[in-house]
Amino acid sequence: MCGIAGFYDSSGARTTERMQSAVESMTDTLLHRGPDSRGTWIEVESGIALGHRRLAIRDLSPTGHQPMISSCGRFVIVYNGEVYSHNEISHDLANRGRHLRGTSDTEVILEACAEWGVERTLERLIGMFAFALFDRQTRKLVVVRDRLGIKPLYWGFFPNLFFFGSELKALRGISDWSPVLDRNALSAFMRHNYIPAPHSIYKGIYKLEPGTLLTYGPDEGPRITRFWDLRSVVKIGLSIAAAKPQADADVLMALDQLLGDAVNRRLVADVPVGALLSGGIDSSLVTALMVERSAQPINTFSIGFAETEYNEAPYAREIAKLLGTNHTELYAEPHHALAMVERLPYWYDEPFADSSQIPMALVCELTRKHVAVVLSGDGGDELFAGYGRYANALDRVNMNSSHWSRWSRMLPRTLKRLLEVAVYDGSLIGSFKSLIAGSSGDSFGDIYRQMLSHWNEPDTVIIDGHEPKGVLWETSVESVVPNLLDRMQFLDTLTYLPDDILTKVDRASMSVSLEARVPLLDHRVVEFAWQMPRHMKLRAGEAKWALRQLLYRRVPRELIDRPKMGFGIPLAAWLRGPLRSWAEHLLNESRLKHQRLFRPEVIRARWHAHLEGANWGYPLWNVLMAQAWIDSNPDVEL
Repeated sequence: MCGIAGFYDSSGARTTERMQSAVESMTDTLLHRGPDSRGTWIEVESGIALGHRRLAIRDLSPTGHQPMISSCGRFVIVYNGEVYSHNEISHDLANRGRHLRGTSDTEVILEACAEWGVERTLERLIGMFAFALFDRQTRKLVVVRDRLGIKPLYWGFFPNLFFFGSELKALRGISDWSPVLDRNALSAFMRHNYIPAPHSIYKGIYKLEPGTLLTYGPDEGPRITRFWDLRSVVKIGLSIAAAKPQADADVLMALDQLLGDAVNRRLVADVPVGALLSGGIDSSLVTALMVERSAQPINTFSIGFAETEYNEAPYAREIAKLLGTNHTELYAEPHHALAMVERLPYWYDEPFADSSQIPMALVCELTRKHVAVVLSGDGGDELFAGYGRYANALDRVNMNSSHWSRWSRMLPRTLKRLLEVAVYDGSLIGSFKSLIAGSSGDSFGDIYRQMLSHWNEPDTVIIDGHEPKGVLWETSVESVVPNLLDRMQFLDTLTYLPDDILTKVDRASMSVSLEARVPLLDHRVVEFAWQMPRHMKLRAGEAKWALRQLLYRRVPRELIDRPKMGFGIPLAAWLRGPLRSWAEHLLNESRLKHQRLFRPEVIRARWHAHLEGANWGYPLWNVLMAQAWIDSNPDVEL
């Protein structure tokens, strides 16, 4: 796990010294992602400079140093991530006469690209990755981001200059780029608690979307193509599920084996490995699978709160005791939050307002004192219908249909039930679309966006902001994923998962040089989950049914069967109490008027209402994180 950065200046105007200074400046901002070594590679005649910071996890010797040049001398790579299919690929490379110098997965990817090309190599990669590969013969640069967006990659392009980095701060190393805040992106941030891809907080700077590769060369501008498409995965998976009904027992057996293999591959490291254990279904199952496959006791880590409604630590402690792990926990206090909020703008580089970023950062800080690699259970909610909002959205769709509630009582019970099932399964959703929408003025898309939104009309909050409309507004999604439950899972996997959940995990873990691995997001697991029958995800109101069944084999039901708590903090109370002074400063009316960015009357009204007892904690946290970021980046043009 590492940090990468670089640029391609096709103007030929930069000297060796200027190129070296720039790439070193970019790379040095990523010290936390790779404290073990720094490397740079420059080819002045091509205008290319690549930089790398290394966190040594596998092949701790110098043979794993980057940037790395292929054995044939044609290709150069900088790479961030872990690939767990490296043994199979290296075996095939040896059969082709390519014998590796070391045991790093970096060399495996590099030599595979040299042997088979980038696209064919990507098909064989199991894991998380972001890398840049330069072809010295064609002078083309390819940058790649993994299928689910586990590892980040940002890029920008101005005349004759393409530049990229694992984090936005690396791009600030390009001295001739002047960062300008994108008000449209900030408006999108106010709806969510993140800036949705491909946008970033800066004009002209973008997130490379998951499952894509970007090609740039002297004769062509940036060109993005997709090597893995979730839409296709969903379409194929749903057709398989419909055409090939399977017994629950057979599906559970296959899922158990696949998850076991995904976890087993992620136990491979030349440094200590642990697990983040919240006490929920996903992390408990991952931990149990680790215990079954490890010859050494597993170290587990959790965080708790004094406020019982947020505290899962006692459950995590009981599960750790049952599984026999070496368990460590930290109880988060308001003073932890005060100390952490000052650091958040630096780690996240752009406004980011998932308040669970605080406990995540704290538990990663705790974990890094004991291990260098940790497994987490992220991805289970999106793949196996774990979010409570899924059932809530389906209920709202049904409740919104006043016509349905009026005339359904006159239908025979059997016919009524058949229609309800048909609407739920999506087979009659086209016929009922106007009924559902016409009854209240809200379509399903409107309902779901409202459930995801912190500010329902963000353009009324940001002066001169015009929210870009992404996939959540695309009506074509209905034809690809007609079922409502499937559609919510699909949209969350495209947006909320990479832009919120995985961003949070990456920044929190890498801020302390901790590698976080996510076995539930092995792309083979993702593809298998979409081939599973729907009733094995959400059954009779019970979320993540299949994962529960696998966990019940290992952990008593009474430790698992309880309401989902999420991973939040007592934000509303803390903003009225220990965080109030900090918040008052950032929401000061004169400050807001001077900035001419937020509409002061809207923000102040919400703040006063919150102090009087209403809960505006999450929308206000968006504003606070944006303001904290502005304070940390005074040179950015607003």
